[in-house]
This record gives sequence, structure tokens and C-alpha cells, in this order.
Amino acid sequence: MSITVIYTIATLSVIGTSAAVILYFVAQKFKVHEDPRIDQVEEALPGANCGGCGFAGCRAFAEACVKASDLSDLNCPVGGNETMNNVAAILGLEAVKKDPRVAFIRCNGTCDHRPKTNRYDGATTCAIASSIYSGESDCQYGCLGFGDCYDACEFDAIELRADLGVPKIIDDKCVACGACVEACPKDLIELRKQFPKNRKVVVACRNEDKGGVARKTCSVACIGCGKCEKECKFDAITIKNNLAFIDSDKCKLCRKCVPVCPTNAIIEENFPPRRVATEDKKECSTAN
Repeated sequence: MSITVIYTIATLSVIGTSAAVILYFVAQKFKVHEDPRIDQVEEALPGANCGGCGFAGCRAFAEACVKASDLSDLNCPVGGNETMNNVAAILGLEAVKKDPRVAFIRCNGTCDHRPKTNRYDGATTCAIASSIYSGESDCQYGCLGFGDCYDACEFDAIELRADLGVPKIIDDKCVACGACVEACPKDLIELRKQFPKNRKVVVACRNEDKGGVARKTCSVACIGCGKCEKECKFDAITIKNNLAFIDSDKCKLCRKCVPVCPTNAIIEENFPPRRVATEDKKECSTAN
């Protein structure tokens, strides 16, 4: 072996060793000490990494929980109150009980209610279609039905119904992560308070056109008449931009608004059949 090769090997060895020592001391100098509770909180989370909490994933949410002085503004929609109680126990804090939420598509413009007036021939995604045209019917606010919400859902909580033309939320599978809300370019999906037995009373419409125009485009469109608002005794209904909205946090599920809606824009789900009011007829008999 020549002296040149020996010098080369020795020089590289010295340089490598020196670099390793320098890197070691630099790493120790700038070492970040991580709170061990972050791992404990992350382990207590469901691990969905859905972003429904408002953070990039469960790890980021765990870090936020550890840094927070209270958990009132933090919530894991997938794990719910039970998970937040476990997180609070780890951190020695108190969890705030929150009502579970569930997604709802505010459009009842099915094929029967909202007839098609044109045919779309292009990329079958709601994001692209909504940017170039209003839809296959005359309602520019309605669901396009291409299923961007379906693709965004990681919990199989949305089914595409070709016979309806509008996707359907499966309440028992929905974890209120909000992925479908972000995916809908028409802003049709909202997270509402989840009532027992998945009961709900909702204005299934987003059409902001005036009454006559809205009714022509869809037979069950809200016309903003205000009858439901007047009927509600709990201030749960407001009218804005020719459109009624029911606040699920104020709604008491009395259902008095449903029968007064002239267009059937308000739907009620998972209730027992209404009782039909009948007059009792009694036969009179004359004693002899």
C-alpha cells in the first residue's frame, strides 16, 4: 500500500471523527426536551389522524393538549367525551363535556325534486365541475353528486345513491371529523348536534334565490316565507338571504315547524309516525 493511500485514509478518518464529535456536541446543545405526556396523550387518542380536531394529526393535537392550560377549546370528535376525559386525567385538567356532532347534507334536491335540464360532460369531481358550471339542474346551489365528500370520508360514513343523485350520510358511522365539510365546494355539508336515536329536524336546502325562482328549480326548495320562524318558540330558526336555517343547538325537536312549511323543505328523520288526529264518535242510545 502506497504512502499516499495511507495518508488519504488517515486524513479521512480524522475528518470523519472530528465531524462526528462536532455533530454530537451540536445535537446536545440544541436538543429539544419533549414532554413525555405527549406520548401518553397520543396513545389515548383514537389515532384516526383525520384532522377533525383542527390539527394536522393526533400527534399535533396531543402537543396542543399538553401545552394548554385548559381543554375547553380542544376536542377530539372521533373519540368524543370519553377520550377527552382520558386526556384530562393524564394532564390533571378538567374536560368540558360537548354534544356529539354529525354531518348533514343540506340538499334534498333528488332526481324527483330537481329535474335535470342539461347534461355535464367533463371531469367528474365536484371541485372541478363547480368551478366551470352551476349544475345539471337550474338550481345553482344544489349538490352536484360527484362524490368529493364520499372520497374524503375515511370512515365509510357516506354512500352514493345513483337513484337519488345526492349522497347520504350514515349517522352511526359519522365521527364528525369535518373532512366532508371541507371537501364540498358548494358548502352544503354542516356538522349538527347529534340527538338521541339520530333524530333531526333540518331545512334541507341552500337555495338563496327568491321564492318563485327557487320553487321553479326545485319542488322542495325553501322560499324564505318565514312561517317556520314564526312557529318556532325557541328562537331556533332564522331567515337570511331568502333561506331558513335551524340551529341544532337551540332546536328542541318539537317538529311544529315541519307541517307549516309550504314546500316541505324542512325534513324530519327517525321519528315515530305522527298520530292522525281523529274525533271520537260516540253512538247515543235511548233507553226504553
